[in-house]
Amino acid sequence: MKKKKKDGTSKRDVKKRLKQTSLSSTSTRRSPRVTKGTPASIHPLEAKIIQALSKEALTFSEILKLLHVHAKEHDLCKKIFKQLERSGAIISVRGDRFTIPKTADLFTGIIQVHATGSAHVLSLHGKEPDLFISSENTHTALHGDLVVARFIEHRQPHHRGMVSRKMRREGEIIRILERSEKPIIGTFQHSKNFSYVIADDPRFTHNLYLGGETLGAKVGDKVVAVLERWENRHNSPEGKLLEVLGSPVNPEVAMLSIIKKHQLPVAFPNDVLRDASSFDSLLRPSDLVGREDLRSRPIITIDPEDARDFDDAIEVQSTENGWDISVHIADVAHYVLPGTALDQEAQLRGNSVYLVDRVIPMLPEHLSNGLCSLRPNEDRLAFSVFATINHAGRVDHVRFARTVIRSIARLSYQQALMMLEHPPKDSLSERVHMAWACSSVLRQRRFDQGALDLDMPEVKVWLDEKGVPTKLERIENDISHQLIEELMLLANELVARHLTRTQQPTLYRVHEKPDASKLEEYRELVASYGVKAGDLSHRGELQKFLNGLQGKAFESALKIGLLKSLKRARYTPDPIGHFGLQKKDYTHFTSPIRRYADLITHRALAKQLGLVPTGPSSRELPKIGDHISLTERTASDAEKESIRLKKLDYFEAQQHPKKQIRFQAQVIEARNYGLFIELPDAMISGLIPLSTMDDDFYLFDALHARLVGRKKKRIFSAGDLLQVVVEKVDRWKQQVDFRIVSPNSSH
Repeated sequence: MKKKKKDGTSKRDVKKRLKQTSLSSTSTRRSPRVTKGTPASIHPLEAKIIQALSKEALTFSEILKLLHVHAKEHDLCKKIFKQLERSGAIISVRGDRFTIPKTADLFTGIIQVHATGSAHVLSLHGKEPDLFISSENTHTALHGDLVVARFIEHRQPHHRGMVSRKMRREGEIIRILERSEKPIIGTFQHSKNFSYVIADDPRFTHNLYLGGETLGAKVGDKVVAVLERWENRHNSPEGKLLEVLGSPVNPEVAMLSIIKKHQLPVAFPNDVLRDASSFDSLLRPSDLVGREDLRSRPIITIDPEDARDFDDAIEVQSTENGWDISVHIADVAHYVLPGTALDQEAQLRGNSVYLVDRVIPMLPEHLSNGLCSLRPNEDRLAFSVFATINHAGRVDHVRFARTVIRSIARLSYQQALMMLEHPPKDSLSERVHMAWACSSVLRQRRFDQGALDLDMPEVKVWLDEKGVPTKLERIENDISHQLIEELMLLANELVARHLTRTQQPTLYRVHEKPDASKLEEYRELVASYGVKAGDLSHRGELQKFLNGLQGKAFESALKIGLLKSLKRARYTPDPIGHFGLQKKDYTHFTSPIRRYADLITHRALAKQLGLVPTGPSSRELPKIGDHISLTERTASDAEKESIRLKKLDYFEAQQHPKKQIRFQAQVIEARNYGLFIELPDAMISGLIPLSTMDDDFYLFDALHARLVGRKKKRIFSAGDLLQVVVEKVDRWKQQVDFRIVSPNSSH
């Protein structure tokens, strides 16, 4: 018999469940490219095959001979060979011969299609610059497909009529190795002869024609479909219906569409719930063995007002030379043990997902909101970082320990900010002031050392009990947020530095230097706004440029543009540094309730300190890092989409004349067809079409980038503040048009 785990399930049962690809809410459908469960170790034959094919194109038979593969291993070699071909690591050329893409002047990766129709192919491991694909060269590739592209002549990118001096790598899709398994969410339509789906995603520009059953779908219903065949760009893609979600008017259906689109898991499998519920709600004496008891210390938490899981707590004490700080992080690793069903599910999910109306947690609620959450006046297990900081912000001493704590207070950011804006009136507010005194020094030191200020305000969408948006609230990154941010950044860096120095395998949070060509393209974009920038490849010039954006009309637009020009942060076993934070060693340690990467770091630190016998395997870490980097991107896309959806709902309600609200807007740019504006409080951009500006006949002054009224000589240009109301919402394009109203008008 197979050895059973404590919950009655064998490892075989867990692996079987991890292979499920159902679209139901109880499982997660993943692409075969994504690691399921604990990744398998890389077989030595993989490296040998790739090395051989990097020198010349060979047949499979020639590979067997060249590598002296024993007859007993032929089947294994064939299996590995097929896996390498499916993943795009090797590619067939000239019939039955194979080589690596780079040798054949080819590029393999995941295609990311933009709303404009153009695309970029991303390197599978982030080691090569993205490859640009024009819309006419994407052929039948869809967003998320694994593709092979052929390099074509380099072209010069354009930005608003300007031409970059740098040449851009460009390619053409020649082969689709594997279709993305993501379903197509859209609106069901029916004509006299056939049914089809209009995709919600503007990147899917063709109607999907349906064969088979329509499952009772009504015209206008939100549905889930899947692509079955699309071989020629001049023909329409064909697919079948999988599920009918219901009327898009229902807020639940709209959010369910996002969940289905991104294949987010919802309910936890029973074996995972059994693992989580096996822990008592109260700590046992055995849980405290070997831990420092800090339950008498004045430890506090500061989190968003509506937070339900509290990963981190802090204590800061002033000293003669600076401060003694302690950062206490929920000891999730005490409960989530490697190899359990709970661990397998956490790794599969990779992270929690925070949609507007719900949280899809990485861990079951009994742990995420209960036993692991550092709730006030309750005993909780923690992994703590202790540091002595001098008045210059330098770390004089650091140590780590597993602890038990009891938070004395749970503050919201708003409450902490109120305390910081007034002199201390009690011991609690005095502690908050001490914490900010330390954090402000750390923050200044970080920027002095070259960190980039890429902070952006966020918008919280408030919903009523039916899920209808009622208010948009701008959340600033004020000093209460910065207080916690700096202490968490410090804890992450100190843990990373310790693990690097002791050569303990773990996952690092890395952010590589941007490509010079991307920064040059961005510099041309900046120039099109009339802004001068130096050589942005130099950190000092980039910092100077960001500081100069503060308060400008186009600050948000250009910061977003810069973020798009930088590489994505990701997880890797190699400590190659963090460009944005300007840190040599950096990891994620402070949020293990919601990020699997942090759980890996906790296990690594525990192993290095001799608290546990084994730590993360260096052979498994690369695939785990790739997987959770992908789940993080998926979560981010879903979160942004849910906010965008509810914003559109909110503005769509403003189209009714009796419900219209005036919004303050700032002109970002004038064009010959209208004004691009941004609503600072709602963090949304839109257009005031020239056709709605009917108080005069406006002419576009290209030289000064402004609109000028022919009769009244009224001028509109970047930076102008206006009062606007909603004119039209285009849900498919996800765009909002506005109309100017005068201060004294009834609208």
